[in-house]
Amino acid sequence: MLAERNKSKSEKDILAEVSAILGENTRVREQILTQLTHQGSTKMNQLDVDLLETDKIFHIDQIKTISVAYRLRFLDSNLFKNEIPAEAITKIRLMEQSHQTTLEGFKIMAPSKAFHLINYDDPLLFVPIGNNYYYLIHQWGEEINVWRKMKVLPIKNLMNFTIFTLLISALFTGVMPVHDISKSVPLAPVLLFLFTFKSIFAVLAYYFFMLGKNFNEEIWQRKYYNN
Repeated sequence: MLAERNKSKSEKDILAEVSAILGENTRVREQILTQLTHQGSTKMNQLDVDLLETDKIFHIDQIKTISVAYRLRFLDSNLFKNEIPAEAITKIRLMEQSHQTTLEGFKIMAPSKAFHLINYDDPLLFVPIGNNYYYLIHQWGEEINVWRKMKVLPIKNLMNFTIFTLLISALFTGVMPVHDISKSVPLAPVLLFLFTFKSIFAVLAYYFFMLGKNFNEEIWQRKYYNN
């Protein structure tokens, strides 16, 4: 009976230890989630450089290039309205343990629809490490791909928008029957092309800006959906 009692006490102690570990794990994960969902800090994180993976370190200029190319926004994590994956929380915790610090100032790169934009997927979770450099902690979703890059290429900037309109105008002019007209008006194809370009550019620009849209280079760090 004594042996059974001692065994029972030992099992209770083990269960208590396991419960304490699980409780601490839950507390830390909730603390990390709070950091992610509340107003971001401007504090730079002090990390052990020897423990960082160099392929996950991005300068702000590189982040801008990616954001512009894929029409993504790079904003504070508290504006992110979708669920943060458990795997991302785990990676943050492991990183905090290995670097013996508490990470702050999280940023997320994702499409506009993934954020609670003021006045209204391939998310990437970053943390600042100083001197305009950010460390990539976790990536999820499938938004960063060639198809998305090509799809948003015409609205990357004004130059791309103009070139896209020129190509559409040239295609439209090419299928128009202007051969008979060109006999009496030598510059008919050129005049038709210019007229087509002006019309298409005006219509596309009008609807683009009327819908509150803007070029990729202008919105990558904006918190507003209509500006």
